[in-house]
Amino acid sequence: MNPYVMFTLILGLGLGTSITLTSSHWLLAWMGLEMNTLAIIPLMAQHSHPRAVEATTKYFLTQATAAAMLLFASTTNAWLTGQWEIQQMSHPLPLTLITIALALKVGLAPLHTWLPEVLQGLDLTTGLILSTWQKLAPFALLLQIQPANATILIFLGLSSTLIGGWGGLNQTQLRKILAYSSIAHLGWMIMVLQFSPSLTLMTLITYLVMTFSTFIVFKLNKATTINSLTISWTKAPAMTCLTPLILLSLGGLPPLTGFMPKWLILQELTKQDLAMTATIAALTALLSLYFYLRLSYAMTLTMSPNNPAGTAPWRLNSLQTSLPLAISAAATTTLLPLTPGIAATLML
Repeated sequence: MNPYVMFTLILGLGLGTSITLTSSHWLLAWMGLEMNTLAIIPLMAQHSHPRAVEATTKYFLTQATAAAMLLFASTTNAWLTGQWEIQQMSHPLPLTLITIALALKVGLAPLHTWLPEVLQGLDLTTGLILSTWQKLAPFALLLQIQPANATILIFLGLSSTLIGGWGGLNQTQLRKILAYSSIAHLGWMIMVLQFSPSLTLMTLITYLVMTFSTFIVFKLNKATTINSLTISWTKAPAMTCLTPLILLSLGGLPPLTGFMPKWLILQELTKQDLAMTATIAALTALLSLYFYLRLSYAMTLTMSPNNPAGTAPWRLNSLQTSLPLAISAAATTTLLPLTPGIAATLML
């Protein structure tokens, strides 16, 4: 792709998200979301592969549906209450419609079916943008509208953690596994949104760091299936040793960073007299942990047959930049002791 076109598209992505993050009017927020969608579509279809074109079409239709629902709901709210302000959303009908539209945009279950198929058709770089940056604008709106009905949020959250765990159990494609991982993590964020927005924000930031690390590891390995992970040891032994820690951090095991948001969310749900919800969420985390353990096992405890020439790559200097992975992997694995400080900073 032409560098000038790429720069324009990246600028459009940044500008669209920035407009949504800073807007207080529904039309401006909708315009930012549309800029986001239109900027990422050429990035998704740049390789002209049939799977990429199919994924781009599915993504466009889904995002267009969600955007139409959001515009309809905000117009209905203006008609019923006379308010276009995001934080003045008070009527339950448009509030519920907008919550469903934003859930469709980010891929919350049961509105999730487009996400694994779309992510499977993309390369890992575009998949990383879709799994991280594209979540920011819809989440900014969810944090601002504060739906008064916590039941719908808890339903979306629990169904997402359950389907995100179950859906990834039988997958062999890494991008689909990451898609179901994304659905499960989004469910944890949505469950606690009504009770502690700052905790949702902290969970989102932690998820972005951990997902960035995972995508970069797979990209450096050029791996798209579980079987392709088995030759990682001959390519990069040090990174192969580090990757299980990143994957188990995604699963939420102590003493890794991923345990921090799950621990605080379960604590907050218990404080809100939602012990049963917290118990179900904790049990669904075991489903996700299983497929992270599968990836760890494939990467570290299995090894494909190699001839002597096939064991040489780790001795050669790699031309790929590893600094972003080093920073994100350190954050993914070592931030748990800073939990009180991080929580206090975000709750100011």
